[in-house]
Amino acid sequence: MTVASLRTTHRPAAAVEGAPPAAAAGGVVNALGVVASVLPGGIYGVESDGRVLRCLRAASCLLRPEIGDMVLVSGPDERRLYLTAVAEQAQPGVARVEVDGDLMLASARGAVSMESATQLSLRAGHGTTLSGPQLEIDADEARCRIGRLDYSGEEARATVFSMRVIGRVYEVVVDRLVQLSKSAFRMTEGIDQVQAGQIDYRASEMTRLHGKNTVITARDLVKADAKQIHMG
Repeated sequence: MTVASLRTTHRPAAAVEGAPPAAAAGGVVNALGVVASVLPGGIYGVESDGRVLRCLRAASCLLRPEIGDMVLVSGPDERRLYLTAVAEQAQPGVARVEVDGDLMLASARGAVSMESATQLSLRAGHGTTLSGPQLEIDADEARCRIGRLDYSGEEARATVFSMRVIGRVYEVVVDRLVQLSKSAFRMTEGIDQVQAGQIDYRASEMTRLHGKNTVITARDLVKADAKQIHMG
């Protein structure tokens, strides 16, 4: 790979590997080289014109340099060099934007959009927060797996063609429960028990109670009233 180096002066400096420390710093350095190593402390070793320049990544270089990338190195002298940009990636299919501290993407007047041709993933080591006056999600299919969910809100509405809930325990605690349906079917293998202050069942056509053994008891009064009563 061809590399080029453009400098105003050519003096050996401490930032150049194998060169003795110079008493005075050299001139301005603008070099094009290849990342050869990543040293502790965020120092990059860049090969340029047969030398290895040691430099720090500039704050403006958000794309993390990788081994084999062609990069630009600039500095006031060879002792103070910075990797300013990645000119060409060794693996163009993979790129990583990385900073050491907090990162904020903001638009003062417009919108911020993130778009992916294949897949978009959001991962966090501790937590993810979405905050805004309105949240809209549009998808053909969605899967949600949550260990524990706590929801708190003033109102919730769901409009679906079909709904199925499967679980071991289902509890509903409300002040008022209203259910409207054209037909209802309920099957319980064990005990179906209702406790209420008053129970009122009404049928426009027929009411039927059937069991192997049927017991009707009352503490004060049992009343049967109809035009005809058949017993037996």
